[in-house]
Amino acid sequence: MGKQYAHLVWDWNGTVLDDIQAVIGATNAAFAEIGLEPISLDRYRELYRVPIPRFYERLMGRLPSDAEWAAMDETFHRHYTERRPGCGLTAGVEELLSEWSLAGGSHSLLSMYGHRELLPVVRGYGIERHFLRIDGRTGPSGGSKAVHMERHLTSLAAAGSISADRTVVIGDAVDDAVAAAHVGARAVLYTGGSHSRTALEAVGVPVVDSLAEAVAVARDLT
Repeated sequence: MGKQYAHLVWDWNGTVLDDIQAVIGATNAAFAEIGLEPISLDRYRELYRVPIPRFYERLMGRLPSDAEWAAMDETFHRHYTERRPGCGLTAGVEELLSEWSLAGGSHSLLSMYGHRELLPVVRGYGIERHFLRIDGRTGPSGGSKAVHMERHLTSLAAAGSISADRTVVIGDAVDDAVAAAHVGARAVLYTGGSHSRTALEAVGVPVVDSLAEAVAVARDLT
């Protein structure tokens, strides 16, 4: 018999959705409204951290107040929403989803994008059918994915035979690896999104430059 394929939990922004330019555009538009200087993509990737207020701390030299953070978050999302329709899926991802499923594997999607906003967006890209479950963030933005990952995998396990030790998380952020470790899953990190390769490699999980590589590594991990 061939090797059994694992379950893949995909991140959305910066992984399945190629939206890093929209993120940078929205970030700089938001910065202009609050008096911060624009930032390059390389600088963004160097400084980006979760929880996101820590990212702003690196830019401002101090943590924003709750009121400042709320205003920054609203401003960013307003500008991002204007730019997101111009974003496409990351090259080759639809084929990778299909091939993995045909080989006997499965997929789900877990994002820190708001749940109510996420569902129609995923449907609009025509790939909803590939995922056993799609979960976006519930509650305030800016936090870590770990608790959401725990709920996501618990729901999947209750609905079938998916287990954390046969699961690989594919994402573009250090927080994806942290969330995977929190539930006992593996992780592969992709350099096309929010973090620099240096920041991703510091986590100690495989780091790749394409989603095709991510899927190949995921197969080897399980």
